[in-house]
Amino acid sequence: MPGIYTMADCLESLTPPQLYWMTAVTDHLDILLDMLSALPDPVFVLTESGRYAALIGGQDRQHYHDGAHLVDFSLYDVLPKAKADWFLEQIKITLVQNQLRIVEYGLAGTDVNGLDTQQGPEGEIWFEGRIQPLSAPIKNERAVVWVACNITRRHQLEAKLQLLSETDELTGAYNRRKLLDALTLSLMHFRERQTPTAVVLMDIDYFKSINDRFGHVAGDEVLRGIAHHAMAHLREGDLFARFGGEEFALLLPNTSLIAAELITERLRLSIAAGDFLSGANLTVTVSMGLSLIQPQDQSIESILHRADDALYKAKRNGRNCFISAS
Repeated sequence: MPGIYTMADCLESLTPPQLYWMTAVTDHLDILLDMLSALPDPVFVLTESGRYAALIGGQDRQHYHDGAHLVDFSLYDVLPKAKADWFLEQIKITLVQNQLRIVEYGLAGTDVNGLDTQQGPEGEIWFEGRIQPLSAPIKNERAVVWVACNITRRHQLEAKLQLLSETDELTGAYNRRKLLDALTLSLMHFRERQTPTAVVLMDIDYFKSINDRFGHVAGDEVLRGIAHHAMAHLREGDLFARFGGEEFALLLPNTSLIAAELITERLRLSIAAGDFLSGANLTVTVSMGLSLIQPQDQSIESILHRADDALYKAKRNGRNCFISAS
């Protein structure tokens, strides 16, 4: 029929050089598509309204789930609202800044509706997301390309190193550095919101005599026992730390004076009733000093100084007791 051309007609009309280049481009396109599908990390194209426009790569089921079904769905179709809000916010920020952005986030397969969680890693996966704006719109929407790289092992290692840097090696309690950082943050919160917070310093009574009588190995066992015993009796959000030597500290956020005194006395009595060296004729007691953060406190040193004064008053009062500086 006049005016209708088949593919064969088009190919016949090409000169040999044109035919060569068309064949080369087709071959290279096949290679490009194979390369893209073989990318180890999944690459999403997401629009500014939160629609999944495309997905390539991410075929390694040891590290990723199969998200092919997400295409043409919205973030809000497959994710909890809070997570969908976060993803959409990152897309919009990237489009406004018009440059590459890198974010880190955790996401479990169970968070995404429709994923086959039997085919992929278990538990929460940590990702490094590399978000780059696309120059051309997709169906009249601006869009970004989002490369999701699995960094779970790195994240776990960083978390372990962070914990090690904050933990006393002998007792497993937090260390002095962690306590001071947490107390600094508590003082800031107190200035902003007047949140009541208590600090307790605690010293093992006659600890030198324990070392002299039973040896330093037994002394270390007592230190570990005190820490494990105390941490088992704390509330969620409380922080227990080894402050140095045989001295420990307790940070009690959102705690009134009356509540702090009850917690301190309960802990003192519990330690006095504890068995820290099995088979040994040993009763371990502690002296404790308590202080609340006060409006006049300009630094954490003033808080600690007040608690320390109260601790030494407890020692002068016969030990195995606590004194409140407030």
